[in-house]
Amino acid sequence: MTDATASNSPLTAVIDRYKADPESVYNTWFIGGEERMKAFRAIRRGVRDTVDAIAAGTFGNDFRGSPLEVVLTAITEQKQVFEGAAHPFYWKPKLRIPDIYENDANKRTFGNFLNGCLNATREDQVLPELSRIASARIKGLGPAVASIVYFLHPTVVPPFNTAIVKGFNALFGTKQKLGSWESYLSMRETIVQANDAHRNQLSKDLGAFAGMLFEVGSNRLIVSVTVDSALKAAEERAAKAAAQRHKQVLSEHQEASEHTQAQHSLITVGRALGYDVFVARNDRHRICHGEDFSLLTITELPDLGLSPDVRDTVELIDVIWLQRGEPRIVCAFEIEHSTSIFSGILRMKDLARSLPDHKSWFYLVAPESRERDVMVQLARPSLIEPQERFRVSYVPSGELKAHCDAMCKFGQDHSVLRKIARSPPRMDAGPAV
Repeated sequence: MTDATASNSPLTAVIDRYKADPESVYNTWFIGGEERMKAFRAIRRGVRDTVDAIAAGTFGNDFRGSPLEVVLTAITEQKQVFEGAAHPFYWKPKLRIPDIYENDANKRTFGNFLNGCLNATREDQVLPELSRIASARIKGLGPAVASIVYFLHPTVVPPFNTAIVKGFNALFGTKQKLGSWESYLSMRETIVQANDAHRNQLSKDLGAFAGMLFEVGSNRLIVSVTVDSALKAAEERAAKAAAQRHKQVLSEHQEASEHTQAQHSLITVGRALGYDVFVARNDRHRICHGEDFSLLTITELPDLGLSPDVRDTVELIDVIWLQRGEPRIVCAFEIEHSTSIFSGILRMKDLARSLPDHKSWFYLVAPESRERDVMVQLARPSLIEPQERFRVSYVPSGELKAHCDAMCKFGQDHSVLRKIARSPPRMDAGPAV
């Protein structure tokens, strides 16, 4: 929608009435002074305290007395738009919702979500976090969390409550649902588009637009007609875009989960075989089946005589098994699901070229559905030159998961992997052992 079109839109008149009312949310809260800005700082500190408490295991099993209560109290003190924002987070024992107090896995998922939002700096980092928490389907934890994230990213995430949904439906002629993540993500797309079309009237901060929806939903701002057909069409496009983005993020989340599970299996098998295990430095925070990678693996690689550049690369290899108490790598593993297969191979090749001997084994772990792609890459002439003695075998992630317990129980050393590993032509002979 062009600026000229926007100036003739029914929404323009609604915005003008909203801003002209001295008692509207826009005038009493949005541009109401320093207190609103102080809330942003206080809430960010409270969210950080919540994340730290969950990580330390001191969060508690009730909303009352938790650092989350401090966050929601600071939000509800804003009144008007945020009055009642704490209600969805009250612990309801009979319903056992929201299920982030007694369920440790859900609690950690919630903490990871808040931490991801805290550390995000761009829209393309924030939106995947929303989709991930939505995909977790934690009982009783719905899009009300958007009211928290708004204070972390006010230009990306609008707040969400009953009145805002009612106002949105009245203004855009839709039937979005209060507790639905799909509805929220669709609404957000529409709000961003409509706000951008009327950017000269309101603000980049989506609180101004949300405040208008709140006024409409609270029946303080009466609208007799819905917005024009151009914005209605934009709303429909936004709903499709939100659904597509959500689907993509869910797919990426599933792949990330499978990657983490494969890492956990390799950590488990490596420890059972008596090796020290190192996990990629950017994955040490991960948790799988209630086990924290940082507690299962060594904190850093021993001195392998690598140059700083090579060491930086090697520290990103997904899993490395080392001879216990010795600076010697036994096996290195890269796990690939949708990322480039060849980049993982090159990281291991950098490692192989830098080691003083050639007694390490290298494996690429990937789903069975990618076996053909893996074999094509492993058969590259640059990887099978005999003088390099760099040999990579393929381990199907499905078989790794299926045989994890058996390898832990019956395996004597790393050679147990050969039972499930596969090699392309000219790779039958492994390194010297």
